[in-house]
Amino acid sequence: MATVRKVGDRLSYDGALCTLRYVGEVGGTSGNWLGVEWDDPARGKHDGSHKGTRYFTCLSKSPTAASFVRPTRPAEKALSFVTAVSEKYASELAKTSVIKFSNKVAEEVGFDKIHRKQAQLSELKVVIVDSSRIASACAEGDEPPISQICPKIVELDLSRNLFQRVATVVTICSELPALRSLRLNGNRFQDVLNDEGLISGAKASLKNVKDLALEETLMSWEEICHVATKFESLSTLSAGANQLSFLPVTPLSGLASTLVSLNLEFNNFTTVADVASLAGLQSLRNLHLKGNFVATITKDSDSSDNLPVFSTSLKYLDLSYNQVSSWAFVDTLPTCFPALVSLRFSHNPIYDNPDPEFSTQSKTITEEAYMFTVGRLASLKTLNFGTISHSDRQDAEMFYLGRIAKHLAAVPVSQEAEVIKQHRRYAELCELYGAPVVNRQKEINPAFLEARLVTVQFTFHPAEGGGIIERTTRVPKSFDIYAVKGIAGKLFGARPLGLRLIWETGEWDPVAGFDDEVEDSSDEEQEEKDEEKEEAREGAGERTGEGTYLGESSQTDSRTGKWVKREVELQDGPRQLGFCVDGLEAKVRVEIG
Repeated sequence: MATVRKVGDRLSYDGALCTLRYVGEVGGTSGNWLGVEWDDPARGKHDGSHKGTRYFTCLSKSPTAASFVRPTRPAEKALSFVTAVSEKYASELAKTSVIKFSNKVAEEVGFDKIHRKQAQLSELKVVIVDSSRIASACAEGDEPPISQICPKIVELDLSRNLFQRVATVVTICSELPALRSLRLNGNRFQDVLNDEGLISGAKASLKNVKDLALEETLMSWEEICHVATKFESLSTLSAGANQLSFLPVTPLSGLASTLVSLNLEFNNFTTVADVASLAGLQSLRNLHLKGNFVATITKDSDSSDNLPVFSTSLKYLDLSYNQVSSWAFVDTLPTCFPALVSLRFSHNPIYDNPDPEFSTQSKTITEEAYMFTVGRLASLKTLNFGTISHSDRQDAEMFYLGRIAKHLAAVPVSQEAEVIKQHRRYAELCELYGAPVVNRQKEINPAFLEARLVTVQFTFHPAEGGGIIERTTRVPKSFDIYAVKGIAGKLFGARPLGLRLIWETGEWDPVAGFDDEVEDSSDEEQEEKDEEKEEAREGAGERTGEGTYLGESSQTDSRTGKWVKREVELQDGPRQLGFCVDGLEAKVRVEIG
């Protein structure tokens, strides 16, 4: 007798899962068809419409999620949870093949031990039965009950099966008192908000589960929360790849005080404000938004009103692989995430071109992006899974301050306020390291004498250790270094050829690379341990690095790091001063050779 199919049935054809969305005729063809939506959206040929006529609508937004198949096409048999577990684990020993070496049967002590352990279902603690065509908890004839077959299961993966109702999963979990982790990724649960199995008795069955995964289920945020709130002890929730574009305010019940980590990767958010409703999660520590389309904080990127503000418990934020292209976004993060100390921010457009005006070397672009991020976020302790040491922070802040100086030098004095407005930490950094030197180049008619002169500020450091002497004079660009030394010698009463002239550029150069980003590792607990170790090292006065900073006074500083202030010695020779220094102003340190 042929099986009668109805809309909502979950089917499996040659290992490919689908949901029945339509039963009936299709224009231009004969006989009945089954319209199905494939769990794998790339498997189909259309979106539920045929020759301009829509027959059904898919949950997936993919244009190739649907197909029509004949009712006579045989579907694979659905299994019960008990049958699937027994087939996978209890039959392992029977499937073991004899292992031979030189035609001699090897003694399978280790293999035998492993398989026997798997065969003992009552001892299983981790059960993975994903893609096993499970549709029910028990089938007729299944003996004994789940609670006797495998009562010790702690981690259970039921992803990509044929469940229609969450109630079926609740039934399975009700017999697993030791269960702590449950993965339901890729299932297609129906009528979740009206599922009676989630209304009565569900909390008692799910009370010990701490980790829940609902990725690729295509459930709405309301449905996800409706399920998640039944887990009274839930601390980690994964809801990635669910086509979510906005999280409406939804009752969170006990989640507000228990949820610590939330994964919303690979959804369709475009702003941080799209997830603003999460501000009510007072215990949330880790928020993963990797692989979305986040480009701004709010829809109106120019407005600072109504910015979302998240709980002070939130420490870690993953915004990698998004669409951020403005440093103003980074500057706003401390306002929205006041307790943020760990950030993953790589693979955003801003990292590919951190400073269009001055970033010219492709090899240093990633390093510059790292420097700008650290320099703009004062409280950050970890960036892209790398701990920010004391010297790393000094390097970044000094480099960032120097780059601000370049931007100031590129505009008239009247526009300085506009530039400083774009760098919120400018005043704070000036307090820490002193105001940067702004070498503003004036636009002068090259025919004028002024265009042929360089204003040189000489600072003389006497060998006997006396005070620093400063003199400023204007020197023709055409003078060679011998002539410049003659001027310096006359200014300071020293023998010209016994002097060394060092041009202080006021810029920073890298002297060491940065460690490559550690991909796809989000072990925040390990980061916390690293932070504690780093704080301990800082308390002991430990410093690491490969370069030496020179302060504004040009004295050697004890701080070390990966960037060094660039200085160029003007060597004796006929080379003209105009070819040795940049612009019409230069600071030159004079030392006794």
